[in-house]
Amino acid sequence: MSNTGQQPRAHRAGAFDVRNVIAGLIGFYGVVLVLMGLFSDSPDDRAKTGDFNANLWVGIAMLVFAAAFALWSRLRPVVVDPGADVAGDEDRPVGH
Repeated sequence: MSNTGQQPRAHRAGAFDVRNVIAGLIGFYGVVLVLMGLFSDSPDDRAKTGDFNANLWVGIAMLVFAAAFALWSRLRPVVVDPGADVAGDEDRPVGH
């Protein structure tokens, strides 16, 4: 059973969805801040922020934000239609 003569199926954007990229970057920075808040918190840092561990709490907030973006991307994926015309495609040489 081959697909010859049939239209290609629509598929999800997956890793190329910008929400996944944003979730990955924000999540990475969130992990770095949480680790800094847990292991690199000094009394001088706490004095600057009014006895508030800013790195820890902002890192946790960034992880929650990244998880929300990843969940959004998972629940409402971008569907790429392979048959859609790309604007400006008619000016390209054949094979490009």
